[in-house]
Amino acid sequence: MDQTKQQQLSSPVELKKINDITWELPQSYKEGMRVPARIIANEELIKAMDIGVFNQVTNVATLPGIQKYAYCMPDGHWGYGFPIGGVAAFDPEQGGVISPGGIGFDINCGMRLITTNLTAAEVKPKIHELVDALYKAVPAGVGCKGFVKVTKEEFKEVMIHGAQWCLKNGYAWKSDVENIESQGKIPQADPSKVSDKAIKRGFDQLGTLGSGNHYLEIQEVRKGNIFDTEAAKTMGITGPGQIVIMVHCGSRGFGHQIGTDYLRVFLDVMPKYGIKILDNELACAPFNSPEGQDYYKAMACAANMAFANRQVITHQIRKVFSQIFSKTAEEMEMNLVYDVAHNIAKLEKHMINGKEKEVLVHRKGATRAFGPKRAKDLPAKYAKIGQPVILGGSMETGSYLLLGTDGADETFSSTAHGAGRTMSRTKAIQLVQGEKLHKDMEKRGIYVHAVTMKGLAEEAGKAYKDIDVVVDTLEKAGITKKVVALKPIGNVKG
Repeated sequence: MDQTKQQQLSSPVELKKINDITWELPQSYKEGMRVPARIIANEELIKAMDIGVFNQVTNVATLPGIQKYAYCMPDGHWGYGFPIGGVAAFDPEQGGVISPGGIGFDINCGMRLITTNLTAAEVKPKIHELVDALYKAVPAGVGCKGFVKVTKEEFKEVMIHGAQWCLKNGYAWKSDVENIESQGKIPQADPSKVSDKAIKRGFDQLGTLGSGNHYLEIQEVRKGNIFDTEAAKTMGITGPGQIVIMVHCGSRGFGHQIGTDYLRVFLDVMPKYGIKILDNELACAPFNSPEGQDYYKAMACAANMAFANRQVITHQIRKVFSQIFSKTAEEMEMNLVYDVAHNIAKLEKHMINGKEKEVLVHRKGATRAFGPKRAKDLPAKYAKIGQPVILGGSMETGSYLLLGTDGADETFSSTAHGAGRTMSRTKAIQLVQGEKLHKDMEKRGIYVHAVTMKGLAEEAGKAYKDIDVVVDTLEKAGITKKVVALKPIGNVKG
């Protein structure tokens, strides 16, 4: 169903307001629901939420082994299987499942933020030269190929070691690996669980952005947009006028093929395990089954490739900045603030009804948001403040750097991943002319180098929710806190 059509429908009458930012659909809403479904949103966001979200989040609530609630974040919108913004935890000891529809095809699509000590006054006069050089250095678009040439056997090492492969091969600093979720490597990866077709699609895509909503963006810290000075300093943000770089991409065709392969497997084996689902897009298998374990090990391969992909892109960004500004990356203090996934499933310990359990947390267009209580899982410098959360907005409006909180325990230490779409790409193309948008953005001080004008139109600011409203809702929910708002001045758009 077209996303825009779904938005014309109103929210279910059974939707109950728990508080100003929490809404619930009870187990009685749909036959087979094992837990209630909860949506984190304010009044404005819930009224605009497309009907697909309510349908999909309650479908998720029917899956075996689900714990506490099926959640959707305020950036939620209709997706594949789970809604985008969907979060659910499954207990493997209670037949809990793993589902590609709860992870996404672009496995470990995620965000990273890199600081510089450059100022807007230094960068803006060179923004055209800089963005055009980045466009050449970091291939974008459907089917683009990367500059890192590896054999299919070497690619298996990337699958196993992720960003740590990059450190060994000269594409990373030691501090980079320290500031990546899980140190850029999910240990359960097993290349033998990945199809030859997936390897063929992925081995030549290291260091590429891809297409859709993926981007590489040069951003400015503006006066009045630092909300927590001390936390910002800890993360390397020192004051107004500072330039940073944000990257949004994932595992490309490699992850997509792994998702496709295992969806087919799961559709075939569900009858064997007595699993019935309301939507084939939620095809799944018990996590502890041979098929569930195979997929998790393949998913880890794609996640590690994505960590490596963003790391190689960072290497290229540093090279380009060094060429344009005639300084080393070290001199420009091009440090990685953090790299965090938002399409993934991970085994984590959480309190469920007063008891600690190890559960498989699915985050589909949702971000991990560990607070200080989970300091042992964070870089030492973030132990007292919590995990950095990078929330990407539209290329017209800007993005946010946030912090995870201990309050996020309520949502399985999860938060939103971006602004969230309000209209389908088809609708955006009908309403927006890419060439006109390009000129209008440049007049407003944002230079974009896009693969196609059609692709640019798809990502127009009006296609997205108001990121300020989304972020304020997350803060009111107590699951993240604002640190810095970041405004775009240059963008490479996939």
